[in-house]
Amino acid sequence: MRCSDSQRIAYECLLHPTPAIYHSGVIRLLNPATRTLIVAAFAVVFTSAMHGQAGQAPTDQTQTGQPQTSTSQPQATPAPAAPSQPGNGTYVSSDPLAGVKYDNRWDVSVGMAYAHIHAGPTLREGANLGGLDISGSYWLTKHWGLEASGRGYLGTSGAAVNSDQLNGLFVAQYMFLGGVEYLGPHNKHAAIIPHALIGGAYGDFNSDLRGNTPGPSGPAAFYDNQMALGGAFGGHIDLNRSPRWVFRITPDALLTGYDGTSQNPHTQWNFGISVGAEYKFKKKR
Repeated sequence: MRCSDSQRIAYECLLHPTPAIYHSGVIRLLNPATRTLIVAAFAVVFTSAMHGQAGQAPTDQTQTGQPQTSTSQPQATPAPAAPSQPGNGTYVSSDPLAGVKYDNRWDVSVGMAYAHIHAGPTLREGANLGGLDISGSYWLTKHWGLEASGRGYLGTSGAAVNSDQLNGLFVAQYMFLGGVEYLGPHNKHAAIIPHALIGGAYGDFNSDLRGNTPGPSGPAAFYDNQMALGGAFGGHIDLNRSPRWVFRITPDALLTGYDGTSQNPHTQWNFGISVGAEYKFKKKR
């Protein structure tokens, strides 16, 4: 369709960019405006991008390993570990001597005993006897106590040279002693307890003479059977095994005063020792 002259004139004059319009300044004004709009559009896009990066900052901290605090749920506190209980095969150390106190009132000991004697006043050959030592103590204070001891020794002894071929004859010695003792250096492991005991000693020397004359004038030259002075001077070496039980060693110098004849008394000092166990009763001082 062909337009009318009036329409063609309006189009050509108003819309068609003729040189007259350009030179009149319309296009010149549009070009700066267009440039301004383009710059403003880029500025808006740049600002929006910066705001977007600021909004993603917490996520970036998470990605870089920074710790986050969760406010939705409280963190659970771990329960304390239950103490381990010893099971089968677990070694539990203990001190069996923790209760050793040396405060008992009474104690008693029994031990295997040894003693050496001379069965006659002129015999050079001695006799080794074995037997039993039973002793008991009553403690007056922490350090001082009273002790009683009963000891029996049995064995054989050589005899003097004789025509009856007497040799290896049975002899015995029984001692009944009492005295004082003192608690010396001690700790929970061990103690040293010196003592001095005095009393009597009974010697059985003529039971095995086979009908021969007894006494120093007889073929064996033994003492007569008699009660004489006796004593034990030494002490105890105690090794504690528990608050009540003790391993005891008792070395002593044994004194006997057997009288061979009124003209020839004979006092002897011999070695004796006993090894055994002691028990401390619970009653305290």
